Amino acid sequence: MYLVTVLGNLLIVLAIISDSHLHTPMYFFLSNLSFVDICFTTTTIPKILVNIQTQRKHISYPGCLTQICFVLTFAGLENGILTMMAYDRFVAICHPLRYNVIMTPKLCGLMVLLSFLISVLDALLHTLMALRLSFCTDLEIPHFFCELAHLLKLACSDIFLNNVFVYVVTSLLGVVPLTGIIFSYFRIVSSILKIPSADGKYKAFSICGSHLIVVSLFYGTGFGVYLTSTATHSSRKSAVVSVMYTVVTPMVNPFIYSLRNKDMTGALRKLISRISPFC
Repeated sequence: MYLVTVLGNLLIVLAIISDSHLHTPMYFFLSNLSFVDICFTTTTIPKILVNIQTQRKHISYPGCLTQICFVLTFAGLENGILTMMAYDRFVAICHPLRYNVIMTPKLCGLMVLLSFLISVLDALLHTLMALRLSFCTDLEIPHFFCELAHLLKLACSDIFLNNVFVYVVTSLLGVVPLTGIIFSYFRIVSSILKIPSADGKYKAFSICGSHLIVVSLFYGTGFGVYLTSTATHSSRKSAVVSVMYTVVTPMVNPFIYSLRNKDMTGALRKLISRISPFC
């Protein structure tokens, strides 16, 4: 699954870079999303593979905090990129004549940079707040990677401030972007319904369909992790939900975007035809 994730997302990135027709804001965000998916899975899966191979199930405390920091960074960045993609589709469908004026390369780059800085700041704050906690001896996290919610449950000191910060940040960086995505698609659907031709409606809906599927997977599993961690003490259920958003979602994203997009499929065929003679 890890190899499929890396190879699939890497092909998406290379196909977009190699095809000049795909040098548009939509595919710029898609290439960044694929790159983030590679980084996201790389923070957890290689360590799991090492543990399976060596039959050792431990990680150092600094290593655990480092893993938490990177997971939060890339999860936050993916959240931001999905929001940008929704805004891009909103401008393309609701304001098509002003699209090139609004969605300039400079604006796209600044939005990705801003999302990255916010994600890094959020991850560092969570990690620094975790450093102030004290833990009992013989710690063992019942999970396949160091997740913040499970680390907080093992703390012997007061975690009230940590929990407050988690809920505040989840509201700001989770609920607010999701609200923006829902509002964007409400306006998009309203504009699509005004298109007179059935072909035009189908084309507009097909453009947004892939993004909606990915958003549903990401937010559905992401919120599922926090709901299961607070509503149940079953580590197995929590781990299953975490597998969905850390492993399954990044793996299926390339298939969702490539199989439902003729331009992307064509670019991948061209890339593979160029690579195959050298294999």
